[in-house]
Amino acid sequence: MSPPLHDGQGRRFEYLRLSLTDVCNFRCSYCLPDGYRKQAGQPTNLSVDEIRRLVTAFARLGLWKVRLTGGEPSLRQELLEIARTVAAVPGIRKLAMTTNGYRLADRAADYAAAGIDALNVSVDSLEPARFAAITGHDWLGEVLGGITAARRAGISAIKLNSVLMHGVNDDELNSFTAFVAEHDLTLRFIEVMRTNDNPEFFNDHHLAGAVIADQLERSGWQRLPREAGAGPAIEFAAPGGRGRIGIIAPYSKDFCASCNRLRVSAKGKLHLCLFGDVGIDLRPLVQDDAQLDELTGRIVALTATKAPGHRLHQGNSGATPHLASIGG
Repeated sequence: MSPPLHDGQGRRFEYLRLSLTDVCNFRCSYCLPDGYRKQAGQPTNLSVDEIRRLVTAFARLGLWKVRLTGGEPSLRQELLEIARTVAAVPGIRKLAMTTNGYRLADRAADYAAAGIDALNVSVDSLEPARFAAITGHDWLGEVLGGITAARRAGISAIKLNSVLMHGVNDDELNSFTAFVAEHDLTLRFIEVMRTNDNPEFFNDHHLAGAVIADQLERSGWQRLPREAGAGPAIEFAAPGGRGRIGIIAPYSKDFCASCNRLRVSAKGKLHLCLFGDVGIDLRPLVQDDAQLDELTGRIVALTATKAPGHRLHQGNSGATPHLASIGG
């Protein structure tokens, strides 16, 4: 195995976010309010074999956690085959997936059998009418039922993702804290992030995660130390010990200092930052197993050039049109 993967700031990378498709069947107000729009002339998604070679190269460089993202990854026809393939790559110890919960109740057992051992499920409101207004679908009951089914299937690491929006769902903090404590779940509040497609929405609805953090601490929630391989969330434990809440606040000071992840799009482009200017095409190097050494060398060289941080504070979202484009 090659030495662990580092960038020029000394950050170590152990975590790959791999998009399987940019297609999504939700119309979330902060991401795709008009729904997914197919662009003509786009290349096909990476094949299962291309994904295997890609993940193998990253695993050789010490990455041990892979998260399948989208768009909505459950819309990818080969999802189960991809999951089994990735889970079988030597060195991969954790396979996670982020989903909007579509058909999760029906598929949870299949996901678990394919090797998916962690799920993040988007739940932006616990009120059915508001959930429908945010996502475009009146499916809150089905999504929550899917979470129950996933736990019964043996997927014990389940987190809820909720985009924190001023004037939309920021009045639900008490409902969310009670829900996660009752069900012993983890919830991640995510700040609205400005992308090229949503500047007006961002200006109207961005709320700093620090506001929620202050409210949690005043309610007796305890801030927790960051675990190895964890994402950027600042985590809090409930006063009674059941349930956790994390806050992902990309506009906070030094947010990028703990970055431990790289991203590859469904078309095979490496994105060193969610808000970078360009994705670098790795697809030519995943056509044959004989290219693995060249691929790992390319990944090492590119990762060394990763910028110290994003430029969101300057209103610069890079080339990211919306979060579904490269998996958030």
